Amino acid sequence: MKKNQGKIFFGLIFFTIIIVSYSLDINKIVTFEKIKDIYQDLQILINQNYYFYFFIFFISYVVVTAFALPISLLKTLLAGALFGFWPGLILVSFASSIGSTFCFLFSRYALRAYIQKKFSNYLDKINKGIETDGWLYLLFLRLSPIFPFFIINLVFGLTKMKTLEFYIVSQIGMFIATAIFVNAGVQIANINSLEEILSFKIIASLTLIGIFPLLIKYIYNIIKNERAN
Repeated sequence: MKKNQGKIFFGLIFFTIIIVSYSLDINKIVTFEKIKDIYQDLQILINQNYYFYFFIFFISYVVVTAFALPISLLKTLLAGALFGFWPGLILVSFASSIGSTFCFLFSRYALRAYIQKKFSNYLDKINKGIETDGWLYLLFLRLSPIFPFFIINLVFGLTKMKTLEFYIVSQIGMFIATAIFVNAGVQIANINSLEEILSFKIIASLTLIGIFPLLIKYIYNIIKNERAN
């Protein structure tokens, strides 16, 4: 009965969203030009007090990551769009690693029982990976996101890995992927019309996002096979 009530509730929400969308003609309300105007207003605001907003964004990124909120990817794209490539890369690289380590510590000392129960299937796989490859397994997971990063942060808190080792490997392992996503944010911010979405730089950035995890998995398998032999 409760399951049926839940389905009815979410069905009504979905139906309401459709009706409201057609009634208000959402395409006229949310246009590319309005999104671009909002972005330009934000850019002007940031340029007026650049270091202040850089610091606020940094702290907010650390908090979002520390509390395992699954919106870090969006914030990474925003960092590139709002601050540029190199500042955005530095911001995200350190904020994500620091936030991940806080999340790791919360899991280890405050949420152990809950995490162990909630993510027991991930824990078994990760423990086997650590037994086989040690810190190299964490590096592989950071380079090729098989599991969402927030799950890695939480589950690794239950392993025997040392905190400093977790931070250093995370800092190194997330750097390349961070650079790719920050660059994607920069390229998206430079779009001046919908037609430019098909530009070479945009396509190249999105292609890198798709190809990179596959490439890392291929390299990891080669290294693993060589170690086994």
